Amino acid sequence: MASTVVSLSSIVLLCTITAVQGRKTLHHLNNEWLTSYSVINDIDGICKTMVETQGYTCEEHQVTTEDGYILSLQRIPVGRSSNNTDKPPVLLQHGIFCDALTWLVNSPDESLGFILADNGYDVWLANTRGTKYSNRHISLDPDDMAYWDWSWDELASYDLPAFVQYVYNHTGQRIHYAGHSLGTLMALASFCQGQVVNMLRSAALLSPIAHMNQITSLLTKIAADAFLANDIYWLGLREFVPNGDVAAKFAKDLCHILNFDCSNLMSLFAGPNCCINSSTIDVFLDHEPPPTATKNLVHLSQSKSTMIRTGTIAQYDYGNQEQNMQHYGQPLPPLYDMTGILNEFPLFISYGGQDTLSDVKDVQVLLNDLKDHDWNKLVVLLNEDYAHVDFVMGVNANQMIYDPMMDFFKVN
Repeated sequence: MASTVVSLSSIVLLCTITAVQGRKTLHHLNNEWLTSYSVINDIDGICKTMVETQGYTCEEHQVTTEDGYILSLQRIPVGRSSNNTDKPPVLLQHGIFCDALTWLVNSPDESLGFILADNGYDVWLANTRGTKYSNRHISLDPDDMAYWDWSWDELASYDLPAFVQYVYNHTGQRIHYAGHSLGTLMALASFCQGQVVNMLRSAALLSPIAHMNQITSLLTKIAADAFLANDIYWLGLREFVPNGDVAAKFAKDLCHILNFDCSNLMSLFAGPNCCINSSTIDVFLDHEPPPTATKNLVHLSQSKSTMIRTGTIAQYDYGNQEQNMQHYGQPLPPLYDMTGILNEFPLFISYGGQDTLSDVKDVQVLLNDLKDHDWNKLVVLLNEDYAHVDFVMGVNANQMIYDPMMDFFKVN
């Protein structure tokens, strides 16, 4: 029972690492900025509550995927003082247990969504299926088990192409893409199969997740090895809600079993983030982490064992040859071959020396996959001090990451 609780709790807290206090340094916002935000509700949405309150124009959009999921996007078409009429579109893709709020939780001078708008970009914020603002379907209800029958395979093959096609059609321009964490895995899985790259100008991958064999995060390793999520999935719990009473109980049990100070859980999950803003936590928790499909967690937990067996990652493994044959026409799930990414496609890859989820050694495996990439189309930026969450919520990410990323966008 103890190992079960530890395993589930490690999954529960994968994104809520932003909510604890295990940081080397805390940075505080002034109250003037913080009080300009209010708690998001279903009626107002992200545009009205998080963007327009900061003085930005914002539009709500939606797109339907080929498999029937109705997804939302927010668009920030202009910045506070931008007069650029030729605005290159940028699509921002969040990670697991997060949504478009990821790019907006800091002050406008520190949040990538606002920074890009102020620098003359047409900013589009994606929300993948199952999140609060993308929880509709043409025929299924979120209470239906079938609604949650998906993993990051579907995010890569349906959600991302739908977002890219919509923005491309709406703007008539090829798009810059920026993803964090699972948002990078979605992109890489799509890119290596030749999807969407013809509609993109470039891609920036922050804390890239492609190979997960060298994860040093203690709790994440326990979760992957124990495969608890797999048991939950087959028991019928298809939706995984990280902020419910059950999750809270498991989190408390975890700390008790490990005899560990829960305030330091962030360092166990993602490494010691150097530069997270303490006030950001309040904004994030007002929104609350959205759910995901348990099948998505199962697939992520499979990635390490698949990497050991094949040297790369694969589509979802249904656990036996019969079901894999039914879905794929072969006994093992098809592989994602990262060497299939077009050598001439511009890539910006930034990773952190303290990141225990996107481990430096795993990123090096990805870079080895890209060893034949055109030298002038690949920019690699290592920040020795950064851990996983610093890339999207660090108070100095503007100077450390976003400025070099925008320089990359300008030449591609």
